[in-house]
Parts: sequence; C-alpha cells; structure tokens
Amino acid sequence: MAVIYATLIMKGKKTLEQVPEAMKEQVMKALIDRGMSELIE
Repeated sequence: MAVIYATLIMKGKKTLEQVPEAMKEQVMKALIDRGMSELIE
C-alpha cells in the first residue's frame, strides 16, 4: 500500500499530508527508495 501512495504522490494526485498517519513512515521510505526525497516536506 505504501508504494501505491508513493506513486500517487509522485504523480501529483496525493500529498504526504493525505497519507494515513500509520503509513507515513513507509511512504516516505518508498519515496526515498525511488529517488524522490524532494517530495518529502
């Protein structure tokens, strides 16, 4: 599920603030793993 949120963030469909609190850490890691750390605010 974290990868899905990360993909939606990369496409501009969601923001990190819209991710459920329990998943934020996993989504941030997924973004970093994909070289998109600039999307983490």
